[in-house]
Amino acid sequence: MNEFFQIEFLSVSNEQKDILIAKLMIEGYAGFEEIENCLKAFIPIRDYDENILKEISRTQKVAFDKTIIDETNWNKVWESNFEPVVIDDFVSIRADFHLQPKGVEHDIIITPKMSFGTGHHATTFLMIRQMRQIDFKNKNVLDFGTGTGVLAILSEKLGARNVVAIDNDTWSIENATENIQRNQCNRINLQKAEIAATHGSFNIILANINKNVILQNFHLLAEQLTGGGVLLLSGLLAEDEDDIFLIKDEYSLQLKQTTVRDNWLCLKFSC
Repeated sequence: MNEFFQIEFLSVSNEQKDILIAKLMIEGYAGFEEIENCLKAFIPIRDYDENILKEISRTQKVAFDKTIIDETNWNKVWESNFEPVVIDDFVSIRADFHLQPKGVEHDIIITPKMSFGTGHHATTFLMIRQMRQIDFKNKNVLDFGTGTGVLAILSEKLGARNVVAIDNDTWSIENATENIQRNQCNRINLQKAEIAATHGSFNIILANINKNVILQNFHLLAEQLTGGGVLLLSGLLAEDEDDIFLIKDEYSLQLKQTTVRDNWLCLKFSC
């Protein structure tokens, strides 16, 4: 049985939890458990880097404790922390064990697994609010970093003609496949890939990942966006905005809107 480090952060705010989860996910942490004023993060011992954790802890001004545990059923941890996400009267994202909310236009059911990411509720919220303002009818859509497939599923529900959904994680691909079938979608082409290259062109590109992946793939995203198209980015902290602006100036993209929630950004560009 594999052994893991359990890293426990005490006396942390909800905002600090979100930031810690975002940064730790990039470093390979395998699961998180959120408790009031506390965050637990788990990583295989073989992947642990003490210096990285200390730097994250220092920049966020939080202390941590470290203990060794045996391998955990991460899905049970995830399910125990998963709460429905409801965006106005537009979209609900829930597990099948949650009651369907009333008065919501689109109801998306997912199986909560590690690919969802408890820290990304704010970015999901921001992306979906922006998607409500975009015309998806008969459009070609790229969802880069699809995770559970929620944004791809919503794109089809909003009338997209074709959706290409990409993720580099096998767990996410399996989970997205399950969720796409559960929501009876048939216009989503799910692909496992490391980068955003598809040899296609898209009217709408969605990327809710993190700054590093967005910057690494920005040229591919920009090159595949059709004239008059929309590029919607999130998974970005407020401190990431300058880095995105520096690289976007290399392309014919115009910033149309910036929205913020709990220190997370969503940036809407057009070309």
